[in-house]
Amino acid sequence: MGCYGMSKIVIFGAGGRGGKAAVAEARRRGHEVTAVVRSPAAHRDLAADGVTVVAGDVTDAGDVAKAAAGHDAAIASVADLSVPPREFYTGAVRALGAGLADAGVSRLVFVGLASLLVGGSGVQIVDEPGFPQEYREFVSGHAAGLDALAETGLDWLYISPAGDFDHDGGRSGSYQIAGHGDLELRMTYPDFAIALLDEIDNPAHSRTHLAVTA
Repeated sequence: MGCYGMSKIVIFGAGGRGGKAAVAEARRRGHEVTAVVRSPAAHRDLAADGVTVVAGDVTDAGDVAKAAAGHDAAIASVADLSVPPREFYTGAVRALGAGLADAGVSRLVFVGLASLLVGGSGVQIVDEPGFPQEYREFVSGHAAGLDALAETGLDWLYISPAGDFDHDGGRSGSYQIAGHGDLELRMTYPDFAIALLDEIDNPAHSRTHLAVTA
């Protein structure tokens, strides 16, 4: 384990693959973690020494404030495919902005999409020829959420892989910052979680979209 200061971190969307990886990396570093999920009973695997699992709705500012009270920083790795993407992401960001402010938590690291990055062609990946149109509504929802982040007073970071996730790969222990997006690139969830926690432990980027890759 590296030398990290002890922190209390609240992780919204802790039941997903990205959230679980963030919980594991935070615990590896010795941090206390509150894992926020819709149904704690469905995520008993998260419960461990140093991890408190609570129910919460990331689109409810009251739930956000309650879960975040007494914490030093927050991570959000959230999705709800039952709600229109623009409605969900703007609602989640606004609730996070208000709830975290009420709880006195200023640092938020938000997991985003590579499709909003500028690609090698010089335009956003979502606007490059051949981008699958069936994903455009979801990407547009994330874009609206990113715009909403910019309207908050939080010390936020929107961070994504430069490409897509390698869903089966393990932890190599390293990553690098990418200059632009490239959907051919792959990054594992455990390595992505290292980047998330590095930006909690030693924040180096703020109020921007950061791309990382293996």
